[in-house]
Amino acid sequence: MSNSSLGAAAVALGTACALAGIVIVALGLAGRRPRWFADVVRLVTVMTAASVASVVIMERALITRDFTVAFVAENGSSRTPALFNVATLWSALEGSILLWTVILCGYVVAVVLKFRHRRDDPMVAWAFLTLFVVCSFFFLLMLGPAAPFGSFDPPVGYDGRGPNPLLQNHILMAFHPPVLYLGYVGFTVPFAFAISALVTGRVGEGWLLATRRWTVMAWGYLTLGIVLGAWWSYETLGWGGYWAWDPVENASFLPWLTGTAFLHSVMVQERRGMLRVWNLSLVIATFSLTILGTFITRSGVLQSVHAFVESGIGPAILGFFGLIVVVSLGLIAWRGDELRSPGRIDSPISREGAFLANNVLFAAFAFIVLLGTVFPLIVEAIDGRTISVGNPYFERMTMPVGFVLLFLMAIAPVLPWRKASTTVLSQRLIWPAWIGVGSMVFALVVGARGWAPMLAFGLGGFAGGAALRQVVLATRRQGWRGLVGRTNGGMIVHMGVVLIAIAFAASNAYVRQGEFTLQPGETVVFADHTLTYEGSDFVEYPNRSERTARVNIDGAKVYEPGIATYPFAGQTIGVPSVRSTPIDDIALSVLQFPEGIDDAVILRVTIQPLIIWLWIGGLVMAAGTVLAVVPGRRRQPTAPTSAPIVEEVMA
Repeated sequence: MSNSSLGAAAVALGTACALAGIVIVALGLAGRRPRWFADVVRLVTVMTAASVASVVIMERALITRDFTVAFVAENGSSRTPALFNVATLWSALEGSILLWTVILCGYVVAVVLKFRHRRDDPMVAWAFLTLFVVCSFFFLLMLGPAAPFGSFDPPVGYDGRGPNPLLQNHILMAFHPPVLYLGYVGFTVPFAFAISALVTGRVGEGWLLATRRWTVMAWGYLTLGIVLGAWWSYETLGWGGYWAWDPVENASFLPWLTGTAFLHSVMVQERRGMLRVWNLSLVIATFSLTILGTFITRSGVLQSVHAFVESGIGPAILGFFGLIVVVSLGLIAWRGDELRSPGRIDSPISREGAFLANNVLFAAFAFIVLLGTVFPLIVEAIDGRTISVGNPYFERMTMPVGFVLLFLMAIAPVLPWRKASTTVLSQRLIWPAWIGVGSMVFALVVGARGWAPMLAFGLGGFAGGAALRQVVLATRRQGWRGLVGRTNGGMIVHMGVVLIAIAFAASNAYVRQGEFTLQPGETVVFADHTLTYEGSDFVEYPNRSERTARVNIDGAKVYEPGIATYPFAGQTIGVPSVRSTPIDDIALSVLQFPEGIDDAVILRVTIQPLIIWLWIGGLVMAAGTVLAVVPGRRRQPTAPTSAPIVEEVMA
C-alpha cells in the first residue's frame, strides 16, 4: 500500500477509536457497561498506536521524498537538509495537526496510567469523556479540512519547493514547535478534570490535587517553548529583536498568562477553600485560549510571520472554541451555589490578598494582549477596514502592569496567610529591599539611564532578593529538599522571571542600531566596538546559495552574516550572525551587496545589552518547573474554619 493509503487508514482508525471512546464512557456512566475502563484502555492503546503510525508514515514519506503524498509534494524537497526534512512535519498546517494529535494521545495514555486505580470514580470517567471529545475533534479535522494524506500525481522529475526558507535555516526550528505543543496540549488534562468536577458537582479541591503536576508541567513546556521561539526569532529574522507582539506570539502568550494566574490562585483554594469560580474559569480560559491560538495560527485570518495559508480549518476550530466556551460557562452557572467559597479574605495585606491582586493583574494583562490581537479582526468584520495594532499599544499598556507584577512577586512570597503585621513585613522585606536599591545603584554606575529601565532593575532586584531569601531559608531548614516542591521550585522560577524582566528592559531601552556601507578592509567603530569588513564569500548548498560577509569584531573573531537565495522556493532571506557575551550582543545583518561597487556590503549592526540573560532566565524557569513537580513537604490548611472540603484525593 502507498503511504497515502496507509496514513489515511491510520487516521481513520484513530478517529473510530476516539468516537468509540465517547460511546463506551457514556455507557459506563449510564451504568450499562460496568467494565468500561478496560475497554477505554484498549481503545486508547489502539488510538495512540494509530496516531503514532500516522506520524511515522508521514515522516517516512518526507524522508523518502514520496511526492505522491500531497503534503510532501507541497512542503518537501530532495534538497532540504535531513534535520529540517524531519521538522517539515510541523512546518505546515496538516502536519502540525498530526503532531498536536500524537501529543494529545500521549497525554491520554499518561492519564490512563495515572488513574488506572480510580476506574470506579465518576470524576475520572467524565474526564475521559472530555478527553475523547477533544481527541475526536482533532482526528475529525484530519479526516476533513486538514487531511494530511491526500494524494498527488507528480510529473516525471518533480521536486517540491521545501518548507518556508525561514523554517529551515536554524536548529531551533526542530525544537521550538514540539516543545510549545507539549505546553498547549498539556492543558487539556486540567481542563478535562475541571469539566468533570463541574458535571459531578465535586467542585472542592479534589480536582486541583489531581491535576496539580499536570498543570505545572504543561506551563513549564509552554514557557520553554515561548523562550525558544523568541530565541529562534532573534537568531533567524535579522531585525535585531526577539519579541514583536506578533499575533502568533501573542497566541502562545495568552494561555501562558492565564495559566500563570491559575498556578498562583490555586494555592489560595487549596489553603483557604476560596476562589473556586475563579480557578475553574482560569483553567477553562487557558484551554480555550490554546484553541483560539490554534485558530489564529492555522486559519490565516491574521497576518503573521508564523501564520500558515488560509484554509477551511478556521471555521471548524472557531466553532469548537465557541462550543467550549458555551458549555463551560453553562456548567459554571449551573453549579453557581455549590461554588461559593467557605472562606474569605481577612485582610488585603495577606498572601491570599496578594494572590488575588496578582490574578487581577494577569487577567488585565491577558485582556490587553487579546484586545490588541483580535481588534483588527473585529474592525475588518464590522466595516471591512484593514488595520494593525503595533508595538506602541502593547508596550504602553502592558508596561505598568508588568511593573506592578514585579512588585507583587517581591512581597507575595513573604506575606503570611490571613493577615500580616507591619513588623513581620519590615523584617522579611528589609534585605530584598536593599538588594533592589543595590541593583538600581549598580545599573546607574554602569550607565543605565531613564526611569523605566531603572525601575525595572530596582523591582527586579527586589523580587529576586525576596525569592533568594525564601530559597536560602528553605535550604537552611530542609537541606537539599529546600530546592524542591511547588513553593521552593516556584522561587527558582521567580528568579528566572527576574532575569528575563531585567534583560528585557535593558535590551529594549539601550538598543543601538546603525547601517554602514563598507569596502573590504574598511573599519567602523560603533558603540565602542570595532568592526572590520574583510570581504565576502559565495557558497553553494544543495537547497540554497549564500553570499556571506566576513566581519571581524574587536579584532577577536570573524562572523559571517549573509544573504541566502532559495531558488526552488523563489525567496531570498537574510542570514544574521550574532556575537553573544554576558554584557551585550552584536547582531550583524547584511542588507545588500550593492551592484557596481566592488565587493562592498551594506551592513546593519544592532547592539543590545544583556540579551543572553533572556535565554538563561528561560532555562532557570524550566529548571524551577522541574523542581516544582518534585514532591516537597506537605502543608496543612491554615485553620479548620478555612480548610478545604475533604474529598477523595486523586493526586
